[in-house]
Amino acid sequence: MEFPSICCRGIKPYIEETPTFRENMPILYSKVLKNVFTRPRRAVLVNLFDIIKFVLLVGAIIWFLARGTDRLGYNWQWYRVLQYFFYFKEDRFVAGPLIMGLMVTFKITGVSLLLSFSFGLIAALFRLSNSFMARALARGYIELIRNTPLLVQLFFIYFVLGPVLDIDRFTAAVLALSLFEGAYASEIFRAGIVSISKGQWEAAFSLGLGKYLTYRHIILPQAIRWILPPLTGQAISLIKDSALVSTIAIYDLTMRGQAIIAETFLTFEIWFTIAAVYLLITTFLSLMVNFMGNRLKLNQ
Repeated sequence: MEFPSICCRGIKPYIEETPTFRENMPILYSKVLKNVFTRPRRAVLVNLFDIIKFVLLVGAIIWFLARGTDRLGYNWQWYRVLQYFFYFKEDRFVAGPLIMGLMVTFKITGVSLLLSFSFGLIAALFRLSNSFMARALARGYIELIRNTPLLVQLFFIYFVLGPVLDIDRFTAAVLALSLFEGAYASEIFRAGIVSISKGQWEAAFSLGLGKYLTYRHIILPQAIRWILPPLTGQAISLIKDSALVSTIAIYDLTMRGQAIIAETFLTFEIWFTIAAVYLLITTFLSLMVNFMGNRLKLNQ
């Protein structure tokens, strides 16, 4: 009998040369085929069972929300929400208040993201410096920012430093978010730099490179592959934290929603819509993080 190709090649000679195994070849062959054809069936059953559980969970959530809505006695008016995203006036597309607020949110997030990464990188380099003063400044900045609420920092910058330094609302919001997120980004940068082996430093110094050129051409290019996914996760936190700028009357997405609710009393519809917008943005960024993580694993 010909040896089945599906068996392990490493045991083929042993089985062919042993009479006992040669006699039991049909039994072995049937067991191998049974395992091969039953494994996909088991996988399909497991996936089907998971889908059923997910459908039941979603159904239970919908039932719970529907029952709560009946008891609440709230008149849902979802058909009125779309006009606050966009509408057409004289055959022209006009952005609604929610889109305008979303653009402000993106603007604040984009500027704050660049500044927070800059603050984080500088703080990380100060933490790794040989200067005691630089390490003390970086440590004090990180401990102060990470151990105080963001809302308190925002109020302090806008109401205390704003009149003294002539800072407007937008600048105060960007500065508060940048300092807050930069304190967390600094630890990400520091961990990525420390993960590079000392041999890289020694090789760079042996070639006559200074510390600046070593960081620029040797260390940071290698560390960026480790720090890029967590930095993207930090950007997700920044988007969610940007909703606090509405407390100083910046008309971002959250503040626009509050204004619409005050005019229309569409409380639940508007808040759920705003939550869904934030969820879509952060979910997209999370998918990007997973994609980058998988690509980096493949490139290792």
